[in-house]
Amino acid sequence: MGRQIHFVVDPQGWCCMSLIIFVWLYNTIFIPKVILFPHYEEGHISIVAVLCYYFCSLFCIASLLRASVSDPGKLPENPKIPITEREYWELCNKCNMMRPKRSHHCSRCGHCVRRMDHHCPWINNCVGEDNHWLFLQLCFYTQILSSYTLILDFCHYYYFLPLKKENGDVFVFRHELALLRISAFMGLIILVGISGLFYTQLMGIFTDTTSIEKMSNCCEDLSRPRKPWQQTFSEVFGTHWKILWFIPFRQRQPLRVPYHFANHV
Repeated sequence: MGRQIHFVVDPQGWCCMSLIIFVWLYNTIFIPKVILFPHYEEGHISIVAVLCYYFCSLFCIASLLRASVSDPGKLPENPKIPITEREYWELCNKCNMMRPKRSHHCSRCGHCVRRMDHHCPWINNCVGEDNHWLFLQLCFYTQILSSYTLILDFCHYYYFLPLKKENGDVFVFRHELALLRISAFMGLIILVGISGLFYTQLMGIFTDTTSIEKMSNCCEDLSRPRKPWQQTFSEVFGTHWKILWFIPFRQRQPLRVPYHFANHV
């Protein structure tokens, strides 16, 4: 799981994802060129600040690309249903295929996805059982990168010492203020939007409900057992090692979940 490449043919999704990549490229190119490198050369900041920015940028784009091309949990055409689990499967009324409960049919992708949370146009993919952890990492590192960018924009004008040496790039030197204002505007918009989305996702994991289940009010069964938050997060990320929850350069190994803990939708 998580190794099959999943590519969605959706022009709207391509446009949304292209916009996100453009914002990432803009800040990855201009912020070091305008702020980090000049202030590092004059001794105002350490190399650690430069490396941290590039690490955040790398983890952000890695989680974005992996979340967009990873299989979210697409069900095969003829799934093999274990005899002991047949009662936990149901028939989809849209594609007439058997699927585990808590699965959902995505009309944009045209197939059912295990434990589908929602279809996200910004990654041009569904967020399901096998790539939900990458989507959470994307939200997390996007917040960090946006916050870091805003802090650097602020410090460049109000905290760092003035640069003694002019920027060698004539275009950057002439349009420095405009470039930083655009960067600050994009960083603020993305930070506000992603923070709200990330909070919603965290609350969904804490309560063990997906966004679709919340909207359909299908999970109000108060008699079902409640799992501790460590268990729900471990199921999403595929490991009990918390340090691995923050690393996008790995393969997710699904944890076996007893069905008496499952929410049956």
